[in-house]
Amino acid sequence: MSAFLTQPFTVVIIPFLGAVLIALAGDRDRLRDIIGWVTSIAFFLGVIAQVGPALEGAGREQRLWEMLPGLEIAFRIEPLGLIFALVAASLWLVATLYAQCYMKVLGYRHLGRFFACYAIALGAAAGIAFSANLLTLFIFYEVLSLSTYPLVAHSGTAAARNGARIYLGYLLATSIGLLLVGILWVWQAAGTLEFQQGGIIAGHVDPSWIPLLAGLFMFGIGKAALMPVHRWLPSAMVAPAPVSALLHAVAVVKAGVFTVLKVAVFVFGTDVLVETGAGIWISWVAAFTIVAASLIALRLEDLKARLAYSTVAQLNYIVLGAMVATPLAIIGAAMHIATHAVAKITLFFGAGAIQVAHDRKKIAELDGLGRAMPITFGAFAIGTLSIIGLPIFGGMWSKWYLVLGSMQIHQWVLVAALMASSLLNILYLLVIPIRAFFAPAAEGVPEHYSEAPWPLLVAMTITASGCVVLFFWPDPLFRLAAMLVPGGAP
Repeated sequence: MSAFLTQPFTVVIIPFLGAVLIALAGDRDRLRDIIGWVTSIAFFLGVIAQVGPALEGAGREQRLWEMLPGLEIAFRIEPLGLIFALVAASLWLVATLYAQCYMKVLGYRHLGRFFACYAIALGAAAGIAFSANLLTLFIFYEVLSLSTYPLVAHSGTAAARNGARIYLGYLLATSIGLLLVGILWVWQAAGTLEFQQGGIIAGHVDPSWIPLLAGLFMFGIGKAALMPVHRWLPSAMVAPAPVSALLHAVAVVKAGVFTVLKVAVFVFGTDVLVETGAGIWISWVAAFTIVAASLIALRLEDLKARLAYSTVAQLNYIVLGAMVATPLAIIGAAMHIATHAVAKITLFFGAGAIQVAHDRKKIAELDGLGRAMPITFGAFAIGTLSIIGLPIFGGMWSKWYLVLGSMQIHQWVLVAALMASSLLNILYLLVIPIRAFFAPAAEGVPEHYSEAPWPLLVAMTITASGCVVLFFWPDPLFRLAAMLVPGGAP
């Protein structure tokens, strides 16, 4: 079994095989759930098996098919991809527990299709994480978009179908209209699409054109939600809570910002971005997105919509770090992939638990509810504090390095945007658990203990605990992130 799990493509294919078996199980709940657990555990073990070799600088590589000379479907284990894969594999385990309970309690139908698409999305995320070149990454990037469309539309309502169309339309338009153009430009100029430490375009693209090429990639990677190509993300909030958690923490948006960071480090190269200043204009757009999305979140009363715009802001921390391209900023951006994922999935788990237990979606309806749901709102508070970046929570480390990285090149406006975002997080996120615990109860809020089902509480407790663990034990994450910069940790 261990030998079977050692190769990158084997790890990638596990969720796809699981999806086939889940689809065949259909509405046989027990069998489908068992297959889901076996698949997620096997995938987790497969990713874990890659950690040791990657830390030793001997990540495995597989080349499957040469489509044309120099154009291959190939996979390679490297530190950044391993961070993304570890996030996806770990949180998929918790999301499996949560989703199986949530979907049944609320009476959703067609769960065979739902969980099959869920597994395909995780397989696509693994394919992105372990891609050895832009061609392989692009193929799995599109598979991820297509496989999550049915999840967004799963409720079958007119709003769900419309939200799903906006979701898919934005992602396909940006990837085909911009990202693919950038990939073809790199192929024509450099003669290769292979990811290489230090980048592949230096000496092949006129420096005066590099800012434009960077724009094609950054806006073409629509999943990173850089304004103005962010509208798909709030539109997808019509999906069930486990899908929102998948979109915002585990697969889709993390695939976007992972791709941004991968392109910055392994296609452009940090030296090229710094020396040409190509990333500065995009980092300013990212800073604008951070502040603008936070201000929009501040005025939204729908809980999931507020969390969606919070995600838009937080994703652009990573875009900002990638485009600043200093060693500390790259480390901070890589760490934020993990720290934000654990915190944000906790918040979406909380929103889903509130809906299951009391069918409440508006912020004002949550006043006093924390006294009836102390575990849910306690976990929500921990996730919020991590996103704000306060000690003793993991989000502090990634934000700290992003601020230091921006200070290295004296970009004080970027530092100010990051600081302003933290203050705005207090106003639009921390106020939610504060009101839930201390405000007078809203109409209909029960006075007695009235929590969500135990699987939802266990899932939230695990992810909230992860926010604390990442503060006290960040070393493995930091070691992987530091391997992305020349010479390791600065």
